[in-house]
Amino acid sequence: MPLSAETRESILSATRHWLTRAVIGLNLCPFAKSVHVKDQIRYAISEATNLEGVLVDLEAELRTLADADPADVDTTLLIIPDALADFLEYNDCLFFADRMLKQMRLEGELQIASFHPRYQFDGTAPDDIENYTNRAPYPVLHLLREASIERAVDAFPDAADIYERNQETMQRLGLDGWRKWMGAPAED
Repeated sequence: MPLSAETRESILSATRHWLTRAVIGLNLCPFAKSVHVKDQIRYAISEATNLEGVLVDLEAELRTLADADPADVDTTLLIIPDALADFLEYNDCLFFADRMLKQMRLEGELQIASFHPRYQFDGTAPDDIENYTNRAPYPVLHLLREASIERAVDAFPDAADIYERNQETMQRLGLDGWRKWMGAPAED
């Protein structure tokens, strides 16, 4: 059954809140603000309920982004509210997504960044605050143009330091600070 308009709006609202509060508000990605301000982000909601359906939607969104004028659509957030809730299954999806990029001959033109509600970097515990740099309200495949990344990196001299700076930001903020910043209720 297709998502209702109310459900779609709720998903978009939660995703935009995360983007503006966390990604832009904490400057986790210094490149995000400009495409947000210019309204160049495509928000696509996958209605898939399994990996195969997600990959079908991903292929369509990769084609849409590759064919779009970058001045209109520079990047796409493919939001996956009803599939890939398990982080390990999501990681499996990333493997297939990278293969798809190669098969579609888009490697070097587009790339995929990953965000998930239970994102966990290798070597961290599930609740380590560092993981929150890549935690989104839903599983998200962020489709980016390589040319846009190159321009942004050229304009941002310390791009290689972003990861470390984000880790430091999250350490300073802490889990309680994150919840307050994001407007989430505190857990007992």
